Amino acid sequence: MAARLRKTIVMVGMMGAGKTAVGGAVARVLGAPFLDSDDEIERASSMTISEIFARDGEDFFRRKEEQVIARLLAGPPCVLSTGGGAFLSPRTRDAIGQHGVSVWLSAEPALIWSRVRHKSHRPLLRTPDPRARIAALCRERDPVYALADITVPGDARHSVEETARRVVAAVAEMRPDAMEDAGK
Repeated sequence: MAARLRKTIVMVGMMGAGKTAVGGAVARVLGAPFLDSDDEIERASSMTISEIFARDGEDFFRRKEEQVIARLLAGPPCVLSTGGGAFLSPRTRDAIGQHGVSVWLSAEPALIWSRVRHKSHRPLLRTPDPRARIAALCRERDPVYALADITVPGDARHSVEETARRVVAAVAEMRPDAMEDAGK
């Protein structure tokens, strides 16, 4: 299904929810470009996200994240994966609302933990009890993520490709202004 994007499809949600994997698959399904805001931040700063957090702190990182996402949204429509905290910013939510369609890949804390427990590059999980930290972050962030235009529940039983097809179908049904068929 090739479609021309009119608006950027922005994947939001917790770390480990599948935003990058599913976003890349959505881009492939639609024949659209795919960008990852964390990759763009790392490229622009020549530092990893962990290094930015360690050197400059989370507040500095969030300001840079807002700037990078605004720049990406001002470009041609694409599928954009964002970091877990990006959608918490009112400025970023407003920019997404003006230029894109937000898709929350929701996921239960247990699923997130199963996906991130062996990854050491997550600055927010460098705590004595990272599993409890994930649960706390979900409780704190889920009400904000719920403000997204579309919610697609994550499920370990669905493949990345299956979830991507669910995202495309949800966008086509709920936000038909975001894309048009390539044949039109």
